[in-house]
Amino acid sequence: MNWLTSLPAVVLVVGGLLLALLVAAAARVGVRALVPVEERDRVPQIATPLMPTLGAAFAIFAALTLASEAGYLRAAEGLVSDEAAAASRLAWAATSPRVQSEPIHAALLDYLQTTRAREWKAAAAASGDDPATAHAIARLERSVRAEAARPEVGTPAGTELVASMDGVTSSRRARVAAASRDVPALYVVTLVVSGLALIVNSGALVFRSSLRTSLLIVGVASVVGLSLALLFALSGPWSGAFIVSGQPLDAIITDLKSGFFHGGS
Repeated sequence: MNWLTSLPAVVLVVGGLLLALLVAAAARVGVRALVPVEERDRVPQIATPLMPTLGAAFAIFAALTLASEAGYLRAAEGLVSDEAAAASRLAWAATSPRVQSEPIHAALLDYLQTTRAREWKAAAAASGDDPATAHAIARLERSVRAEAARPEVGTPAGTELVASMDGVTSSRRARVAAASRDVPALYVVTLVVSGLALIVNSGALVFRSSLRTSLLIVGVASVVGLSLALLFALSGPWSGAFIVSGQPLDAIITDLKSGFFHGGS
């Protein structure tokens, strides 16, 4: 499913609409071609009672799936905010008395910039094994722990530095774990099948109608196609059409560059 969630929003919308409309057209033509003439009167009798059931089934599956994926996107944004808060705490902890803040701030700035440039999208976001990012966070770890170990820093300030550093690494691990999550394949299959079944049933209802009258099923097909496009767009917060915002981390980067955190020295 990863290749679908990584497509741009325009491609997903156009592709979903085209697929739905093609299925609707194929259903209308297929019924004419496959159903014997003597049995065609029975098609509306069978298809009409199925419409409420198929429509309700698709609506329920779509609502549950889209609500789940929208909630996952909000949770991903929350993880980024937590990571920014942990970075801010570390930046302030580095301004404690007798703590040399410059090495820590420089290492933190390098880590955040590398994360945004190298570990924010696609496979690198999910794997968390980008060499440049790994090197940056290792440098940050060494800088923080070396400063915390200095006797003149004292136990309270040293403990605060280490605890803040642990918050940064824990937040990063949570983000990488969230980025590696995939939309359940059974969810997708169930939603696609129920949507296509609804379109096919709609096409069967109008197989005897004129082409102009048959355009009434375009609405049903469009809803199904757009719902599927929205599902795939929401399902990849670090690789899809809706990339989770890195603005909270960007704000910390800006503050580090401007010297904002030195105000607490």
